[in-house]
Amino acid sequence: MSRNDHDDADKEKPRTFPADDVRQGEIILKRRWQRVIFIGGLAGAVLVILLAHFAG
Repeated sequence: MSRNDHDDADKEKPRTFPADDVRQGEIILKRRWQRVIFIGGLAGAVLVILLAHFAG
């Protein structure tokens, strides 16, 4: 048995996690400025899409 074969056997299996622990997180915007920046970013994305649609 070569050294490489032995190293492969020692590798750990990939970690597994329950589905409830790895669900998508929720967006928590507690402060007003956080909400303003978030909504402004969404509005900015819509504006960029509209500008790209009408410009080209």
